Amino acid sequence: MLSRRSVRVKVMKSLYAANRDNALTESDVKKAYKNSLQMTYDMYLFNLHQLVKIATFANQDAANKAEKLLPTEADKNFSTRLYNNPVTLAIAENADFAGILKKRKLRHRLDSDMTRRFYKKFAETETYTDYLALEDPTDQNHIDTLLALYKLTLKDEIFEELVDDQFNAWESDRSLIIGAMKKTLKSLPINTGFLKDHEPNHETCMEYGFELLHKVLFFEKDLEEIIEPVLKNWDMERVAVIDMVVLKMALCELMHFSTIPPKVTINEYVDLAKLFSTPKSKDFVNGVLDRLNKKLTKEGLISKEGRGLID
Repeated sequence: MLSRRSVRVKVMKSLYAANRDNALTESDVKKAYKNSLQMTYDMYLFNLHQLVKIATFANQDAANKAEKLLPTEADKNFSTRLYNNPVTLAIAENADFAGILKKRKLRHRLDSDMTRRFYKKFAETETYTDYLALEDPTDQNHIDTLLALYKLTLKDEIFEELVDDQFNAWESDRSLIIGAMKKTLKSLPINTGFLKDHEPNHETCMEYGFELLHKVLFFEKDLEEIIEPVLKNWDMERVAVIDMVVLKMALCELMHFSTIPPKVTINEYVDLAKLFSTPKSKDFVNGVLDRLNKKLTKEGLISKEGRGLID
């Protein structure tokens, strides 16, 4: 779920926080980075849990209809298949899922009234009505319906507020979570290892991300000394904090990550500057990194390995 780009963002935010708060120790910054990785996974688990709990209300709906003194024909023919289908049950009955929800203390973070609200809204849709009318629904029918339910939930401001209140990274990681949710649903019920598919990847998150964070912190003064001469009439103190963080990360990646092509590094960090800094930052960061790359390559301080990595 977490790509190198999303990991770069998390490292950048950790370094920015360290710059803004002098009370933070190196250990604090590294811990915050690791917590941010876990929070992204927790949001994925929370979204899955919410979806299953919404579907569970189909069982309550069926019980309510059965208790009516004068049930309609639709009441009599009502099906609990929103929950009792192979796709939903592949999540709900997954032992690892139940265990990790308990371990991460996510089971009781839902609001039952809000969950009921989401179900009722979906129950009023033509999508749900058509789904219940199917005589012999396929796995694809179940998947499509759950995706429609999730999409409707995402459009509800109450849901957005609910997740955002509990996870301060929701806004930045929202697209990652949605992508992981869609991928998970489309892989069910066959894929029983869906939870592991979206766990923080050790190679990306630790061997790359954590090492990048560590090296920027460890070599920070050295990085500043290399950057300063190529700023061209810019005083270090005048450079926007986020731009300096981006430059240090990029320079560290150029010098210490031999399997990442320089062009990839430069493009990625220029994009970060464009997304998170000032309107002029993109061109500024691009110019500085281009000069640094040429200068350090000439001096033999940038060495890349592997096929296609050497210009």
